[in-house]
Amino acid sequence: MSRVYNFSAGPAVLPEEVLREAAEEMMDYRGCGMSVMEMSHRSKMFESIIGDAEADLRDLLKIPDNYKVLFLQGGASQQFAMVPMNLFKNRVGDYIITGQWAKKAYQEAKLYGTANAVASSADKTFSYIPDVSDLPISDDADYVYICENNTIYGTKFKTLPNTKGKTLVADLSSCFLSEPIDISKYGLIFAGAQKNVGPAGVVIAIIREDLITEDVLPGTPTMLRYKTHADEKSLYNTPPAYGIYICGKVFKWLKNLGGLEAMKEFNEKKAAILYDYLDQSKMFTGTVVKEDRSLMNVPFVTGSEELDALFVKESKAAGFENLKGHRSVGGMRASIYNAMPIEGVEKLVSFMKDFEAKHGK
Repeated sequence: MSRVYNFSAGPAVLPEEVLREAAEEMMDYRGCGMSVMEMSHRSKMFESIIGDAEADLRDLLKIPDNYKVLFLQGGASQQFAMVPMNLFKNRVGDYIITGQWAKKAYQEAKLYGTANAVASSADKTFSYIPDVSDLPISDDADYVYICENNTIYGTKFKTLPNTKGKTLVADLSSCFLSEPIDISKYGLIFAGAQKNVGPAGVVIAIIREDLITEDVLPGTPTMLRYKTHADEKSLYNTPPAYGIYICGKVFKWLKNLGGLEAMKEFNEKKAAILYDYLDQSKMFTGTVVKEDRSLMNVPFVTGSEELDALFVKESKAAGFENLKGHRSVGGMRASIYNAMPIEGVEKLVSFMKDFEAKHGK
């Protein structure tokens, strides 16, 4: 068996070391005679798995004691509703629209109150991050919302918005654990696991304790209340147990590599290989302004739909999977998350150079 280089935006590449460990433990987890897939979430064994995962995540992110870590279901998209349901007090949220997922969150919030688009980069196909230093933040806003890394368009907030004292809520799905962050600058962050830390089915939320209250919107279901899950330590109902187990292994893998400072350095080095080539190529062009480029998602085009299609076809035949751009924008996109080895990016660039020599003018 030979593994391909998987540039999928999610579900995405996982560390081979983690996959091998999970394979070894599939039939018998640490002598208990069963797989984690078969294990009761009420067992001491699973309590240890989820407890260790939380402890390692707290260590990696240096999460302050006044924040809860929640392992939830429903993906990041369910958070689009949970955020206003739980945080709306004045029923006002200010949204910075930098791509499809921020736009969807904004539209969802409109179902529950007033959602204001206080900044947007839609005018240039979300190819940049707008100036967020002096936004028209609403006096009665319950929070300011961002999608920090935009998977489809390949942009990243390098500076957090000036929220003028309002709570910052951030979707970190596609940059979670790719670099250190200061948790205290956020009221709530959430991330779907399937891009950078685990399989699909888990969403991790980190929320400041004062935001976890009984004071939620009327009609908010029990399962969509942060307090429900915080009070029961993510075990109110059967959690995505196997996914949490894999996330825990990824957390340990990150710690063994040297933590998030080391991961950021690795990701910067890896991304530079691809961006440096794009900047000098006569065929391929990156679609994002340089100062707002993501380290995780790199979209690019040839300028010809026919050449784009040929590139995707030939790259797949060469062992590079999932390089086709999102259906809403076309072109190509290389998602180079934490687990993508540097050799994968080097070989992709080598292939791109050969393609350019073969098909260029």
